[in-house]
Amino acid sequence: MFTKKWFTAAAARAVRTVAQTAVAAIGVSSMISEVDWLAVCSTAILAGLLSILTSVAGLPEAE
Repeated sequence: MFTKKWFTAAAARAVRTVAQTAVAAIGVSSMISEVDWLAVCSTAILAGLLSILTSVAGLPEAE
């Protein structure tokens, strides 16, 4: 399961998840000066960790 192909696929999926979560969290603010960057970063990092944990259950693209 933990092959180079798996790590590559899991990393790609986690990076996409982090980026999508950050964009969504930033989009909630009405102005860029009102963005709570700590909340954006912590939410995005947590989403990335959850993505990696979900990938342990199986990645169709790594089979």
